Amino acid sequence: MKYNVTINETLARTLQVEADSPKDAESAVNRLYLNSGIILSADDYVSTEIAVDRSQPYYKSPSNDFTLIQGDCNATLSKFSFGFDMVFADPPYFLSSGGISCQSGRVVCVNKGEWDKPKTPQEMDAFNLRWLTSVRSHMKDNATIWISGTYHNIFSVQQQLVRLGFKILNVVTWAKTNPPPNISCRYFTYSTEFIIWARKSAKVPHYFNYDLMKRLNGDKQMTDVWHLPAIARWEKSCGKHPTQKPLGLLARIIEASTKPGAWVLDPFSGSSTTGIAANLLGRKFLGLEIEEEYLAMSRARREEIENADVRTDYLRRLAKSGSILPPDDLFAAEPQQDYGKIPWLEER
Repeated sequence: MKYNVTINETLARTLQVEADSPKDAESAVNRLYLNSGIILSADDYVSTEIAVDRSQPYYKSPSNDFTLIQGDCNATLSKFSFGFDMVFADPPYFLSSGGISCQSGRVVCVNKGEWDKPKTPQEMDAFNLRWLTSVRSHMKDNATIWISGTYHNIFSVQQQLVRLGFKILNVVTWAKTNPPPNISCRYFTYSTEFIIWARKSAKVPHYFNYDLMKRLNGDKQMTDVWHLPAIARWEKSCGKHPTQKPLGLLARIIEASTKPGAWVLDPFSGSSTTGIAANLLGRKFLGLEIEEEYLAMSRARREEIENADVRTDYLRRLAKSGSILPPDDLFAAEPQQDYGKIPWLEER
């Protein structure tokens, strides 16, 4: 197996070595430097990753409406030019502090991975500014972006959106109807997340399916407080991502701000709930994800809905929850439109 070993900024080098594991790769690099009389410390290693071809999609659905690419969103998006109609992003919340929480009645450690470890305010701002800059350059002028978060990261996201010239439309409060309990009993139970909805340009109008949202809300204007449950058991058939969002939430977001046939981007795809919801609703999807485990989960989820019975069952469940119209009415509400193909992907 080939591994890329990245050395810190004082050396500014990336070496590729043959090894059986990341640890063996680091040892191999150490030997190379020792032979040259250079001694490295553990701090010299920023990252060790498998060297994969990032120019090839990890997976494409048979109908080319669901594409996964393995890689960092900033590096990957720089390789092609295409304008997306909508973006949903669930960036790291930076709250994996090693504390404890309750899931499915069990006490669990709050440690989702290195990517979610706490950062300083300056580091968080720099991270959010960078990925938002990358994503903004690949949004159509009338496109909108939805970004989920908690108080840990959402204020930083809001500041960077304003800095880059986005116009904030709403800050939706997702009030979970089945939140996990607060086992410390020393403060109120965390039961909400925030979702910022913003458009790329202050001057270019955006699309909003007001009538459909009103229809889904008993013929009353839908407010910015959404009472929706967390993910259901049937949504975990292919495994569970630690920050997985419910299909009903993404279905509402996608229906509210896109037309059928639109292209939806998720730069932190995870298990690709965004893509599954997009395809169920007749939209196209590009997901970017670094972790192999979650890419495999995403592929399994997309292959699962190739089965017409499974797809129909999912649509009926979403309709029953009030997230979408019944399947018989769903696709009659709006005409299908052709938004084109991504040239960078279709060349391969």
